[in-house]
Amino acid sequence: MTTPPPAWLPDGISSPLDDKLGVRITDWNPDRLVATMPVAGNEQPFGLLHGGATCTLAETIGSTAAAVGAGPDRQVVGIELNVSYLRAATSGVVTAVCTPVRRGRTLSTFLIDVTDEQGRQTATARLTCMTPNASKKG
Repeated sequence: MTTPPPAWLPDGISSPLDDKLGVRITDWNPDRLVATMPVAGNEQPFGLLHGGATCTLAETIGSTAAAVGAGPDRQVVGIELNVSYLRAATSGVVTAVCTPVRRGRTLSTFLIDVTDEQGRQTATARLTCMTPNASKKG
């Protein structure tokens, strides 16, 4: 891990779904969050990484980036997720890299690139999150 999570984040911030799918955040740099997920156990019936698992990976890393950007005592919710599948992943681990497009007071948008172990892009996503209580003082 290059950048540790912010000290104000609670331990064990992963969700039960993240735990089931094996999603792990490996770098908490707010300008480039990174997460991984195994393909094994997350395939669809034809042996390819399931699109829903890819969406979960993208939503997790993007929502986490929004939460880190919003800071303590703020809630964030995803309001739009768009994913394009570019190449099938059939084994190993996929890595998601999340970079901010815009960080606003109430809306933040992130690009998420998903690659396989050979560095080939398997999916690209865009997530927009809202911070509904952004006007509250922390």
